[in-house]
Order: sequence, then C-alpha cells, then structure tokens
Amino acid sequence: MDRLELARVLKAARARIAPEEVGLPTGPRRRVAGLRREEVAQLAGLSVDYVVRLEQGRGPQPSLQVLTALTRALRLETDERDQVFRLAGSAPPLAGRVEMSIRPSVLRLLQRLTDLPALVLSAKSDVLAQNPMADALLGDLGRRSGRQRNIIWQRLLGAGSGRVALSPEEDAVTAQQAVGSLRTALSRYPHDPDLRSLVDELLAGSERFRGMWEEGRSTTWRSMHKTINHPDLGPLVLDCDTLLLPDTDQSMIVYSAAAGTREASALDMLRVTGTERMDATR
Repeated sequence: MDRLELARVLKAARARIAPEEVGLPTGPRRRVAGLRREEVAQLAGLSVDYVVRLEQGRGPQPSLQVLTALTRALRLETDERDQVFRLAGSAPPLAGRVEMSIRPSVLRLLQRLTDLPALVLSAKSDVLAQNPMADALLGDLGRRSGRQRNIIWQRLLGAGSGRVALSPEEDAVTAQQAVGSLRTALSRYPHDPDLRSLVDELLAGSERFRGMWEEGRSTTWRSMHKTINHPDLGPLVLDCDTLLLPDTDQSMIVYSAAAGTREASALDMLRVTGTERMDATR
C-alpha cells in the first residue's frame, strides 16, 4: 500500500468535483476547490475521520467495499479507479465480475433528472446511486452498506420492501423477477464471489427464495406500476420504467406519473418539499 501516493490521488480527485455535480449545494462560504472531506465521506458512507486519515497518508488499508464506495463517490473513470485499488494494495475489479462502479456520464444523467425519481442498480440489484428525488420518494437507500444495499436481500432477509407496497399479485410477479434476475446474473458472472455468496445466503435463509430458485427461471426486471407508501403524501401509484445500461449490465429505474394525475401533483410537491428536506439534513 502506497499511503502517500494514495492520499495525493484522493485529494486531487476530490478537488476536481464541483458540488453541483453530485447534487450538493454550493453555498457562499465554500473556500476549497471541489468537495469537502465531509462531503466525500457522506457520499461514500464513511466516517469523516476515516477520509481524513486516508488523505493524510496514515489510514489503515481500505477494504474492497471501502475502495468501491470511495471511487464511486469520486466519480473515477475505470483506469483511475484501478489506480486507486493498486495504490491501496488491492487488485482492481476483474473482468467477469459484476460492475459496481458507475460511469461518470451515467451519474451526470442521474443528477440531471431533477423532476423524476431515479436510481441505478447493479446486475445483482445493489443500489449504486440515486438522485435527490429518489431520496425524497423512497428514503436514502444508497447510504446503506454491504448487503443492506441489495434490494433482493432486503426484501427476503432484511427489512422488507421499504416504502414499496405490493399487492399479492404484484408480490408474486416481482419476487419471480427478482429471483430470475439473480439467475441471469449468475449465468453471466459465474465466478463473481460476492454474487455467489449472495445467492448462497438467500438459499440458506429464505425458503421462498429457495423454492423459486429451484424452478430454474431466468428473467430481467420489467417496467410496471408500483405503489409507494410515502409517509407524508400517502400511497402513490407510479409508472416504474427500467432503462438498461447494457455495457455494464446496470439498470436505471425511473418513477413517473401521467400529467394531471394526483401522483403527478405529488411528485411536483415532492420536488420542492422533499428535496428541501434532504438539503436541510446535509
């Protein structure tokens, strides 16, 4: 691990990012170029002290999960990401593994969707990023760590589907899609250890997952309607469209409503009140 060079690279990467690029307010008192350490820590789900120690060349060797979170928060291109992994004494992600980094161009697109909730999922359904509207609609899923970022694990072994309300019919359809999407991912990435570990954990811990897995069906996430039980706005029936990013096997999920509906008015209100609340907590 080259601590001093890693510190230099991380500080330089932080200085290149404008706050508005990651959905953070600029503010009149900003005295540093780019992001503050506190903001990088917030985006990566790390403690400020941990980021400070890394940038001072005195931190511990970061885990693969920490490196993935840091390079995603700093919006590094593939070559830059791989450099950070090597400087930290770890092998970069290999070809044939599920891609957990998001291209900067996709992150820019996500942030430009200011009037619609949107999030990006990995091939195994980890929440990789979401825009402020998705934070306001669904809660801040992206700040979870480890398995808790995976919506299939959350549904079957964790806290459930969160604010997504499912009728028995929707539950049956989406559960099959969830299991089928993992089968599809495993067929594409048979040597990915984290994907294999996720499947093994679900097989051991969820009888429902095991039963559907043994049916042997493969599928992908489909566009559909979803009901979101928002704590302030009540139940919202929204169109939920899945946009595929084929070169990375990632998906962008976008929620919308037809003009003139109660849901469209609710999204308009959420755009103001919800995102203001998110800014106030930053």
